[in-house]
Amino acid sequence: MQNAPYILAIESSCDDTSAAVLIGNKVLSNEVASQGVHEAFGGVVPELASRAHQQHIVPVVDRALKVANIKPHELHAIAFTNGPGLLGSLLVGTSFAKSMALALNIPLIPVHHMHAHVLAHLIDGAHETPISFPFLCLTVSGGHTQIVEVQSVNSMTVLGETIDDAVGEAFDKAAKILGLPYPGGPHIDRLAKLGNPTFMSFNKSDLPDYNYSFSGMKTSFLYALQKEMKRNPNFIKDHLNDICASYQSALIKVLMKKVEAAQKFTNISNFAIAGGVSANSGLREALTVWGAKNDIAIYLPPFQYTTDNAAMIGVAGYYQYLDGVNAPLSTSAQAKIKF
Repeated sequence: MQNAPYILAIESSCDDTSAAVLIGNKVLSNEVASQGVHEAFGGVVPELASRAHQQHIVPVVDRALKVANIKPHELHAIAFTNGPGLLGSLLVGTSFAKSMALALNIPLIPVHHMHAHVLAHLIDGAHETPISFPFLCLTVSGGHTQIVEVQSVNSMTVLGETIDDAVGEAFDKAAKILGLPYPGGPHIDRLAKLGNPTFMSFNKSDLPDYNYSFSGMKTSFLYALQKEMKRNPNFIKDHLNDICASYQSALIKVLMKKVEAAQKFTNISNFAIAGGVSANSGLREALTVWGAKNDIAIYLPPFQYTTDNAAMIGVAGYYQYLDGVNAPLSTSAQAKIKF
């Protein structure tokens, strides 16, 4: 990959501070510092997150450069997440990126966090057979749930999205009710493998288009447990695996119903998933089975690219670099950005 640019990427949209170095779309390093401080609160505390980013960002960037064996003066551009996300967290990464780009006199490239999740599939080596356009992508995380039609790097259309809560939040809130540690999604996934997915049923939303709603399912989950616990105070303890299996199965069925409908509507035979919930084993299995039955190529991201990471910011920044993007220093972080 001679003459490809070296890109330093920075991700700080929520509670992970990450830095990566890429040459073109090849990842040379991808370092992440997580924040355990939020576990005691059962969710991310924005003020604590921004303070932790301030502590982590310099050592994480330094480590990314050292692992990649790249000196700052060798960089061609700096890509960073400018939104959406927690404003305080975004400001830390944005300020650092702007300062470093100014000091090195190299282009500054703002990246949309959700675009980056989708484009993580274009990272060199992400798949044995590279993904090709067009493809559909289900992006599922703690803050977002979207079905995106991807025609090219620069052309993406949201076909449907959640009108209230994201599926990742639905997992985490249920886990909190069950007394599981934060983040709860992976714990539900682990326990679900040991349970009966037909043990309980929950009310599911059925919107007429490709949009999702998970607020009602969270409420249904809570009420169903409260009803059972009146009869048996030890209901959760006695049936934890079955409860997790039933709830996860219900969430996946809701996701898959819209996925199947969107695929039939577009007739696109390449399908990918992205975001933190794309690591869920039940969702991966459901997509794999569906793809095999319907001759649809399924692209599952490597686990290191599912959660928030700077490598995905770097690959998105790389393609913007090729388009000549060089944002002014007045560029600001934005908690909400239109897709």
